[in-house]
Amino acid sequence: MPYWNTRGLRGSKLEQLIDFTNNFYNSKNIALVNKIPTPITPVAIDSKSRLITKAFFEKKGTVDYVGIAQGIPICFDAKETDKKFLPLTNIHKHQIDFMGRFQNHGGIAFFIVYFHMYNQAILAPLNDIKPYFSEGDMDKKTKISYESLDKRLIIRESVGVPLNYLNAVNVYMDMEKENK
Repeated sequence: MPYWNTRGLRGSKLEQLIDFTNNFYNSKNIALVNKIPTPITPVAIDSKSRLITKAFFEKKGTVDYVGIAQGIPICFDAKETDKKFLPLTNIHKHQIDFMGRFQNHGGIAFFIVYFHMYNQAILAPLNDIKPYFSEGDMDKKTKISYESLDKRLIIRESVGVPLNYLNAVNVYMDMEKENK
């Protein structure tokens, strides 16, 4: 079974690439972006290995990553899919709400979506995803297709960085300036 079909491991490969990229950004003083763990309460711990074997989430998480890049606050969530689309069930309303509040305070909020079928990651700005969550549309739109995302925001590899998402953030910011 591919790892992205297992609920507990979804996003783990993408998150490893993002973590590597964030470490590179930090080492070069480009950005400081950290993974935000979802708080859990352990229920059962294996006495020999001291590993948590059962736990429950204390509260809903927000997003996977929060940080600052060259003076600009950013927050984002990592999503993976083995389909030609990202099911909306992979994005939660509380994430959209948090990201909206983050943007209201001057930050940039987005998703990094990795499409295994195309072997591509793409930056999906919150403003492009929000309409899928508007009242009444949820029944009509149950997925975000790869084709519907802006290909100018494809995340490319660069020297030393497997997933240079800050280049896509810069492209997005330029696009936003043009639209004003």
